[in-house]
Amino acid sequence: MTKHMTGTRKEWLAARLELLEGEKELTRRSDELVRRRQELPWTRIDKEYQFETDEGSASLADLFRGRSQLLVYHFMFGPDYTAGCPSCSAIADGFDGFVVHLANHDVTLSAVSRAPLAKLQAYSGGWGGRFPGRPRSAATSTSTSASGSPRSNSARGSSNTTTGAAATRWT
Repeated sequence: MTKHMTGTRKEWLAARLELLEGEKELTRRSDELVRRRQELPWTRIDKEYQFETDEGSASLADLFRGRSQLLVYHFMFGPDYTAGCPSCSAIADGFDGFVVHLANHDVTLSAVSRAPLAKLQAYSGGWGGRFPGRPRSAATSTSTSASGSPRSNSARGSSNTTTGAAATRWT
């Protein structure tokens, strides 16, 4: 069992204010790292990636679905896994809730995984037999599976299809 130190309200407040200064410094350092990351140069993707989707084969540009930005989430679900990563599953459970907000900011969401497309399609993980990010209705997104593994900081492309979250597989 963990032993906790006890003290007076005055001692707690002094320790808490000291901790608050450390938290503020951590936030400043984190903000600086974010700024530096955002300043990294973009790189051109010359490789022709092909993705398996519910609708058939798609290129990387197709994943943009007419938007100027593509947000890729790595959903950890390997070819030999029996289920997706529990943390990834919890995050993916919220995709439908925020994908519309991303779309309103010209962003398409795609979740990538190394699992075969059929495995992604069958994975229920508490989502009613659908892979996280797959549509509950025609108004939301589709599942995708890819080959290749993009390593770029950013990519741009477009297509004439609608936006939404997508589950993507690469090998």
